[in-house]
Amino acid sequence: MPDMMTAVIKPGPGMGLEMTQRPVPEIGPNEVLVKVKAASICGTDLHIYKWDKWAESRIRPPVIVGHEVCGEVVARGVMVVEPKVGDFVSLESHVICNICSYCRTGRGHICQNTRLIGVDRDGGFAEYIAIDAQNAWVNPPDMPVEIAVLQENFGNAVHTAFTTDVTSKKVLITGCGPVGVMTIAVAKAAGARAIYATDVSDYRLNLARAMGADLAVHAKEDVIESIRAATDGEGVDVLLEMSGAPSAIEQGFTLLKPGGEAALLGVAPGPFTFDWNHHIVFKAARVYGVSGRKLWETWYQSRGLVRSGAVDLSPVVTHRFLLREYDKAFEVMASGESGKVVLFP
Repeated sequence: MPDMMTAVIKPGPGMGLEMTQRPVPEIGPNEVLVKVKAASICGTDLHIYKWDKWAESRIRPPVIVGHEVCGEVVARGVMVVEPKVGDFVSLESHVICNICSYCRTGRGHICQNTRLIGVDRDGGFAEYIAIDAQNAWVNPPDMPVEIAVLQENFGNAVHTAFTTDVTSKKVLITGCGPVGVMTIAVAKAAGARAIYATDVSDYRLNLARAMGADLAVHAKEDVIESIRAATDGEGVDVLLEMSGAPSAIEQGFTLLKPGGEAALLGVAPGPFTFDWNHHIVFKAARVYGVSGRKLWETWYQSRGLVRSGAVDLSPVVTHRFLLREYDKAFEVMASGESGKVVLFP
């Protein structure tokens, strides 16, 4: 085992990241050391790269960034029984406490003591990462690396889609970033009657069509008119909001039928005006906030969808870079002209 490794860090406040050398992390008795095979870029990483208001309020540099990771277990602490050395794993990024009331009642995904890798503790844009053994999800050894690295992010899509009943329903997905297009595939696999999608990027709308959207509408068009026409004037039964954009949220709730359901994963940039009465109360809408992945129900659901062939995630990966090319990778991710961008050490 080498003493030092290459890592991409947030060195301090301000735009950008930095590649440096860091000691290979030591592991505790309940941790494993994972040799990273691939790591993918998430919107959270982009916030950290840009050093926006959220990052400024949350990140305490220096920290190794990156939380979507897969790799091989190369060492484990003295208390670890599973996984085994040599296992191929994907990592759950939320390291929870296991003792709070949420963890003890099966709601660890909203544990208030959660520490996120790549945010609150060192992450996976590196050659090695130390992680609690319970956070290492064992994959089949022959699973493609580019699929394994998506498992954490795919869980957001699965959690959102399965929060409501989409079977035989007309479903609107607002926001066709990587999680949005994966949610399209989940809704299709779950038997949605029709899937409509909106976004500001033609590139991502084309990706939405490739993943199974029946109609993909650019946000600059008359979204409400187009989708009402496609639904015979009814609107949609289910809204899956993935963008966080106030305009998309407004359109989504306008199109939601009375008695409909909405699952909201997108994070808004801040407070905004919203017609609470007409969009929720008078409409008798059922609205769910979605955070992370259910531990570990969502991981089992995700495994079933991928290994059964019900969902093919391969089209989602559109760009690949070496870790040392991280600046180019973030430029592509920020352009909106990509699906998932994957880094290889």
